[in-house]
Amino acid sequence: MTQGASRTTFGSSRLVRVLAELTVDEVADSKQSFAERLGQWLDIADALSLYSALNAGVPQGRTGTQPPADNTLRGELARVRAALATPITTDGMQSQGRPGLELPAPEPGATIDSATDFAPYHRYYIARQRDIATAVAPLRAAARKALAGRSPRLRRLAELDALMEEALAPRERNLLATIPALLGKRFEALLAAHRATLAQAPAQDDPRQWMQPDGWLALFRKDLRAVLLAELALRLQPVEGLIAALDNEVTKQQ
Repeated sequence: MTQGASRTTFGSSRLVRVLAELTVDEVADSKQSFAERLGQWLDIADALSLYSALNAGVPQGRTGTQPPADNTLRGELARVRAALATPITTDGMQSQGRPGLELPAPEPGATIDSATDFAPYHRYYIARQRDIATAVAPLRAAARKALAGRSPRLRRLAELDALMEEALAPRERNLLATIPALLGKRFEALLAAHRATLAQAPAQDDPRQWMQPDGWLALFRKDLRAVLLAELALRLQPVEGLIAALDNEVTKQQ
């Protein structure tokens, strides 16, 4: 996964950098600003809601008396991250509550045709995506609740985050849904390179050899893990931002 690394721009998300390394074609940098691209992603109703929230004054009045729970939130963030990352890094061998959801690999005695079927990897990635989305959503909601109960300023931030999540969710789903197809192209490219190498030095092909450290399938599986971990990091960024805002507020009040 070294091709294309120089094409990424400073400040790109980890997921963008990892995916850029999987591509072969040059990707032109966008000429639009973030605000211009954001405007294309929002429909009129979302844009009006966001405009109203941004231009509203800071809410007045006292907030609830619940504790800030910032330590609890940070601990829950660490727990969720570990629960999602561990089965990815262990190929699903330590999946909690999801027996059988393991990263595919050629079965003993697998044929060349069955071992070069990308469909199991496609299903695996989608299942992991679903797990990540299911776990992160309530954590983000809990972070907003903690902010809303802390101060008027943080309550406004929580409201803005809720609006942004709702407005950008369709776009996010559509973009992340393209990742399995990109991985499919990577799978086919590595397989084609493997076959080209065999053609230059004819030898009997054996799926068991593909899983050796320098095998093409071992490399693909490594790439798939890296992409999944990068997507997990991306989905957790809003939660980390909310917790950082809560920490900052606590520091100011001390």
